[in-house]
Order: sequence, then C-alpha cells, then structure tokens
Amino acid sequence: MKKTGRSFTDEFKREAVKLVKQPGAKVTHIARDLGIEQSVLRRWVEQERGGVLEMRPNRPIRSEAAGEVERLQRDLRRVTMERDILKKALGYFAKDPQ
Repeated sequence: MKKTGRSFTDEFKREAVKLVKQPGAKVTHIARDLGIEQSVLRRWVEQERGGVLEMRPNRPIRSEAAGEVERLQRDLRRVTMERDILKKALGYFAKDPQ
C-alpha cells in the first residue's frame, strides 16, 4: 500500500528548524502550532545538525553527494542495459550460419 504523507517545502522546513533553535522554544509547542508531528520536526532538526538540511536559503535539502549518487545510478542502469544489448547482439552474430 502506498504511503500518503504530506510534503513540505524546503523553506517551511528551514523556518520550522529556526523556530526550534530559538531560546526557550519547545519542539512540542512548535510542532502543534505548525500542525505537524513532533517526530517530523525532530527529524528535520537532526537532518540540519547532520548537514543534510542546509540552512542557507534557496538551497535544496538533498546534499550534492546524494544528487551525484542518483546520477551515477542512472548512468549505471543505462550502461548495464547497453551491455546486455551488446551481449545479445554478439550471440546472434556469433552463431554459425551453416
């Protein structure tokens, strides 16, 4: 069964984390005020600490390394498909025509 969750913009996530970082702020109160689960807000805070959620404006949440991994996986799938096609062609042309 497909998971149906809400999605939030990067800017919303950054602003929510900024609210948590203010002195005297409590995750429970902020999460309730924003209408999100505490666990979601805590995960965003942990992502920010780990460097996955960058606090600079207009920056995507995904790190450059994650984008590079995705690109390399696409390239690998393409090259694997090309290799398989060439193997089949080699088998077809290598058959003895007699």
